[in-house]
Amino acid sequence: MTFQSNTLTPVLGFAGFSGSGKTTLLESVIPHLKAAGLRVGLLKHSHHDIEPDKPTKDSYRLRYAGSDQLLLATSKRHMLFFEYHDSEDREPGLRECLAQLDHSRLDIVLVEGFRDEILTKIEVHRPSYGKPALYLHDQNIIAVACDVIPEGFGASPHPRLDINAPKDVADFIKHWLKTASDNEKYLAYEPEL
Repeated sequence: MTFQSNTLTPVLGFAGFSGSGKTTLLESVIPHLKAAGLRVGLLKHSHHDIEPDKPTKDSYRLRYAGSDQLLLATSKRHMLFFEYHDSEDREPGLRECLAQLDHSRLDIVLVEGFRDEILTKIEVHRPSYGKPALYLHDQNIIAVACDVIPEGFGASPHPRLDINAPKDVADFIKHWLKTASDNEKYLAYEPEL
């Protein structure tokens, strides 16, 4: 795949430790981005096995009959299931997942998780949780959304975003979309082999 920034969608990660409030923040930010007319995609990484289907449904039965991929289509939505029969511990890569999205229908992809991947990120941090701050060691973090200013944060070049002010976080994202360089916004979406 040849890298062409005009054919890719900007990608912005939300990184933080479990329980820091990433999902809650995104749930509050997305409506503000939608109100601004943006088409928002979301890629969420989970360490848990998920089962979005019921054993009594045809799609469940067909998946467990041995399908490697199943596309369930309805008038309101469709879901694409990939089954990894060959490995219990297979973790899909960020770029592999991004390649599965229809980028022609998106203005931005927000990524929750993939904390250690190289992509531009907003850190979601709660000092009271006692977890280390990621911005101290991750050069891809461009802002920190937190409820309390972390100790020693004053020397940080990162903007502080109020985790309880989702409109302000959305405004930061809209500004980033307009001003960030292509290198900050775009990733090549080739599946990792």
